[in-house]
Amino acid sequence: MPAKGAPIRYRIRASQPEAHLYNVELVVEAPDAAGQRFSLPAWIPGSYMIREFARNIITLQARCGRRSVGLQKIDKHTWQAEPCAGPLTLSYDVYAWDLSVRGAHLDTGHGFFNGTSVFLCVHGQENAPCLVDIERPQGGSYRDWRVATALPTAGAKRYGFGAYRADNYDELIDHPVEMGTFSLATFRARGVPHDVAITGRHDCDLKRLTDDLKRIAEYQIDFFGGTAPMKRYVFLVTAVGEGYGGLEHRASTALLCSRYDLPCASVEKQDDRYLTFLGLASHEYFHTWNVKRIKPAAFTPYDLTRESYTRLLWAFEGITSYYDDLCLVRCGLMTTEQYLQALARTLTSVQRGSGRLKQTVADSSFDAWIKYYRQDENAPNAIVSYYTKGSLVALALDLTVRKATDGKRSLDDVMRALWVEYGKAGRGVGEAELEILIEKVTGVRLQRFFDLALRSTEDIAWTPLLRHFGLRVHMAAAQSSTDRGGKPPKKAAKPTPPRAVLGSRLETAGGEVKIAQVFDGGAAQTGGLSAGDILIALDGVRLTPANWEQRLGRHRPGDNVRITGFRRDELFERDVRLTSAPVDTFALSQDPAPSAAQRRRLTKWLASH
Repeated sequence: MPAKGAPIRYRIRASQPEAHLYNVELVVEAPDAAGQRFSLPAWIPGSYMIREFARNIITLQARCGRRSVGLQKIDKHTWQAEPCAGPLTLSYDVYAWDLSVRGAHLDTGHGFFNGTSVFLCVHGQENAPCLVDIERPQGGSYRDWRVATALPTAGAKRYGFGAYRADNYDELIDHPVEMGTFSLATFRARGVPHDVAITGRHDCDLKRLTDDLKRIAEYQIDFFGGTAPMKRYVFLVTAVGEGYGGLEHRASTALLCSRYDLPCASVEKQDDRYLTFLGLASHEYFHTWNVKRIKPAAFTPYDLTRESYTRLLWAFEGITSYYDDLCLVRCGLMTTEQYLQALARTLTSVQRGSGRLKQTVADSSFDAWIKYYRQDENAPNAIVSYYTKGSLVALALDLTVRKATDGKRSLDDVMRALWVEYGKAGRGVGEAELEILIEKVTGVRLQRFFDLALRSTEDIAWTPLLRHFGLRVHMAAAQSSTDRGGKPPKKAAKPTPPRAVLGSRLETAGGEVKIAQVFDGGAAQTGGLSAGDILIALDGVRLTPANWEQRLGRHRPGDNVRITGFRRDELFERDVRLTSAPVDTFALSQDPAPSAAQRRRLTKWLASH
């Protein structure tokens, strides 16, 4: 009989890159005598939607020695083997064609996988150590491939194929793996080695990137006390034509970005695209503490077989979203003007969705499984994001506390207390405990704030709050369909006439003008237009992707227009009365003549640890 605590052994190989297939072998030395059960997670931590990863398992066989062992499927992601003495070996193929940060992807150019997509869990032995042999694909075209992962080695050389290890299944699936001919750069932050592996064609200035990531990492490590909670960290970056996404892990992050978001040696300016990438990296790195170690009690431990409900995602994702850009300001990578512009764009994004008047941010957290991650054409009218609205709640909370305590306490103090009392202790935050801790740490009575910000759909009163810090709030109608807010209005010689709008979001892919979303109370909805309608003419003149905005711009609010289009391939006409562009676009600016107290408060907020 094997010794107690014998490791679970996995071997994974890119067996058919051209067919996007991984082959995985799993060996259990001491299987359950009643018949060993196995399952694949239904979701991945950090992305709150049931994704049914087991659907990608194509073949599955079991054997004990040379004898074939029968497998019975128990449910959509669970199998049970016939009783056997062991060792029990499973072999299965996994289809990998999900080019995202959440799943697994494989072709002849690279391979990427999260453990939740490829490693079956052995029921009853979740706490057993795991050994993983990552094999190089066969063939000379793969001889230059390397491996990037934060998994500890168990014989493999750094960046090499071979044996890796994990203390248990939870750790095994929390270390994504990239393999291929990626670019590699390294740096140290507070003594901790950090790798940056970039897959995909790019012209990134690696030195500039690592210098900037180092500043972010060192700021955040210092923010939480000066000692990093991991021995090594890896940024796994996939650069594509257009893409955006990130997923946090305990010692790494998987990032998807446009290759044009990465810094170029020939361009010195810190442009918006690069700041967007740095904000993403900052967000996922902050999750090393907030979510991966400070986490809701509902995730302690994770149950990856079904939904795990919490009303606290506004804090874990929203607070992280608040700090991602704030960290950039505090470590000198973003100017105050750029930060105010980014804040104004977030305010605009939330203001433009009438869903904010129907769903609270606490309910948005709870319903993430069925609403936020399953958005449809009616999403702006029905839901509010716990990321964006949550970040605004965090902003309001921070400024409210700073105002009430004359800057002696802030959300920074709350985060450090959460790290000490929950993160380091390995204890989950209960649904009611967060508000209690915030009041305890800050000494501020905040019940009315929490009731309004978290459990009501009322808008936060930004003007008086931001004025305390010497900031002015400007609101106006969007100047065009691409106006995301953020820039204070320029003084015009004469008032600009109101802009007429259709009250919808249009898509122009494929040479068509197609309604993607119809907004509550707008001209399109009132006039009977619907998402999916293809608009072909306005007042008898053809609409094209190049002219639709110009055609609308020739009208004024209140004008009646005749819209011709197709719905389900059937021609229709509608009379639509155009409306004024709503006043939903924010800009923030510094008071040109702030008081000394306002200057001090703003500086302390944007520069403090």
